[in-house]
Amino acid sequence: MITETQSPFDITVETLKKILDYSSDEIFVLDAQQRVIYVNSVCEKHYGLKPEDVVGKYNSELYEKGYWKPSIVPKVFKEKKTVTIKMTTYLGAELLTTAVPILNDQNEIEFVVTTSQELQNYKSIKPEKEEDLPSNYQLSATPMTNCEKMKNILKVCEKIAKVDSTILIQGESGTGKGVLADYIHNISKRSNKTFLKINCAALPEDLLESELFGYTEGAFTGASKNGKKGLLEIADQGTLFLDEIGEMPLSLQAKLLQVIQEKQFLPIGGHEMKKVDVRIIAATNRDLIDMVGKNQFREDLFYRLNIIDIQLPPLRERREDIIPLTYNFLYKFNKKYEMNKIISQECLDLFYWYSWPGNIRQLENVMERLVVTSDSIIQQNDLPDLILKNIKPQAQYSLPSELDEAIEHVKKKLVIQAYKKHKSSRRVAKDLNISQTRAVKLISQYCGDQEE
Repeated sequence: MITETQSPFDITVETLKKILDYSSDEIFVLDAQQRVIYVNSVCEKHYGLKPEDVVGKYNSELYEKGYWKPSIVPKVFKEKKTVTIKMTTYLGAELLTTAVPILNDQNEIEFVVTTSQELQNYKSIKPEKEEDLPSNYQLSATPMTNCEKMKNILKVCEKIAKVDSTILIQGESGTGKGVLADYIHNISKRSNKTFLKINCAALPEDLLESELFGYTEGAFTGASKNGKKGLLEIADQGTLFLDEIGEMPLSLQAKLLQVIQEKQFLPIGGHEMKKVDVRIIAATNRDLIDMVGKNQFREDLFYRLNIIDIQLPPLRERREDIIPLTYNFLYKFNKKYEMNKIISQECLDLFYWYSWPGNIRQLENVMERLVVTSDSIIQQNDLPDLILKNIKPQAQYSLPSELDEAIEHVKKKLVIQAYKKHKSSRRVAKDLNISQTRAVKLISQYCGDQEE
């Protein structure tokens, strides 16, 4: 029953947040220090981040991590007026973003409210100025990840990119070994030189040898009269990526070892050594140690390649990247096929619990198929039987515990932040809109001490 002093339209903060989460537009609210104080759930679609991972962060902190470019915030704080620009997220979404400053009585910014709409859905909307739509804008080449294990690997890559040591990247098929090799080259001192890739499993031994080492005039029947440069010579001063190195024949392994040790090689049919300065990055999905034990791979080459060893985790061990990658491929294939498909939450949940034996490559292929074959919304019945039949039954029983853990994490974070700010259970209670008795219990539980 509504009292005389109560409006029929009174709603709680939680109800308002729930309403905003149903918005198709992304909504960010920043305070005067450019710190995010609210964001709705659309941010997970655009950046692969949950609201609790964003709230409390400074805009500059998120921008420097490359989640979006360019940043609208400095411009609106400088001009103190509404600004509209085009932004691109690291997942590939193109957003038309508008920032509205809210000024106090002293004409200073108190809050900034930004809303972002996907340009694919709003093609008729134009920004204020044409220069705010940089058509040649390129995202950072940094591999996308929200996984701590992958973030640590990228930190290692930043260090090893500065030196010329050989690198061995190991991991299951489809985990992104080639993407990582390309990233290492792009942040190295050889970035302005050639990066070449060859799949050692794709060519027969004779052709692989001629591709790698080249040949001289008349080296064999059918050889070009001018001879041919090999990839090693073409990649001089640059980087050569040898994918599926475990498939390289033993006879060629000896020649490769000479290149690594002596920085020189002999072309097929040649009589004079050629000098090269090339960095070798190799990759395999096979157990090279086991192959060494079976005399299928040279031990000396293994240790020469394995100076720096990187183990890429499979996608099932970096589940926090499944949803961001899904949206990345959704944006990619929507753009490629000039479509505007969206994916249901039900599908995203199934993707999260699927084991992805083919890893990122399998996810990409599945998303291309779904964009091409589904209706406007990708639903569960659009998924291939391979996925539907291989979702672990126990996964559905894990969802409540995952949700409980997430809620507990957010509750702990809010209590700790409020107590650090106020140092008073009474003020914490007021800040969090709870009773003081409950505030005392939560402070004791999460902060280790409480107000007397």
